[in-house]
Amino acid sequence: MKEFELINRYFKGRGISRRDVNVGIGDDCALVTVPENCQLAVTTDTLVAGVHFFDDIAPRALGHRALAVNLSDLAAMGAEPTWISVALTLPSIDVEWLEEFTEGMHEIAEYFNVQIIGGDTTQGPLTITICAKGTVPQGKALRRSGAKVGDWVYVTGPLGDAGLAIEARKQGIKIAPEYLSYVNQRFDYPTPRVAAGQMLRGLASAAIDISDGLVADLGHVLAMSQVSACIDVNKIPTSDAMRATLDANQQLPFILNYGDDYELLFTVPDSNKSMLEVKLQQYGVDAACIGQIKSGEGQIELMLDGEKLAYEHTGFEHFAKESV
Repeated sequence: MKEFELINRYFKGRGISRRDVNVGIGDDCALVTVPENCQLAVTTDTLVAGVHFFDDIAPRALGHRALAVNLSDLAAMGAEPTWISVALTLPSIDVEWLEEFTEGMHEIAEYFNVQIIGGDTTQGPLTITICAKGTVPQGKALRRSGAKVGDWVYVTGPLGDAGLAIEARKQGIKIAPEYLSYVNQRFDYPTPRVAAGQMLRGLASAAIDISDGLVADLGHVLAMSQVSACIDVNKIPTSDAMRATLDANQQLPFILNYGDDYELLFTVPDSNKSMLEVKLQQYGVDAACIGQIKSGEGQIELMLDGEKLAYEHTGFEHFAKESV
């Protein structure tokens, strides 16, 4: 199988067809129509074998994960996902692998009503680059730079589970069999919080998805907003798997530093807090208030059991630490 046969077999004509796609796969460029009074949100992520995923990851999970991490960026901006471009670099063509990989990709694309409209295929070390596009009403996008003193800090779900999966696969930690499938699912099949992101438009003052770890990603919001934060570690949500596997102190690096959870972290003005609680129930979104924005220049004060926690504030950063 050669390049164009690969494209025709696994991408062209598969998945949904959106009415706003004028020209999809097969031309020099795709052509799409952006809705009136909307802005185009664009994000690009590259996943490299051995850096972002384990070499033995199931291809269906990898297809899902490749799209999910990009859709999570769109969710953090409050955007509606619409179109995807895929650049796929393969060492060789493995038909069974490709079938499973593209199936995982098409499944999540169809779930979120996203059309794959183009991309590229090349030969080389296994690498997947996704460019995801979405639309957001003019002036309604969530940004990292809007947090204000007094705003409340929330996260949408339990943190640290993906880290448990990573350490279990490195054999650095043992997880009870009844929880192993759950934590692996959290790493292999992350759920982008698209509905939550759209719900937060007009309510949240700032937002980001947790890809590099709570402390690191909160730090991005604080730096862009030129504020500080106080976080109550006891209020950070954790799963049954986390609590059954590690004691409170052992959990700290997982819930504070590990990334790959792809939950949303967002800030809400006190004036919007009551409306947020109503919306959370209305949309069935789980979110926990874990702290508050303070004055300052990017400092994060961590409180544990009512006392300040001395803790090294780190997170994932390329070129700075080992990969998966």
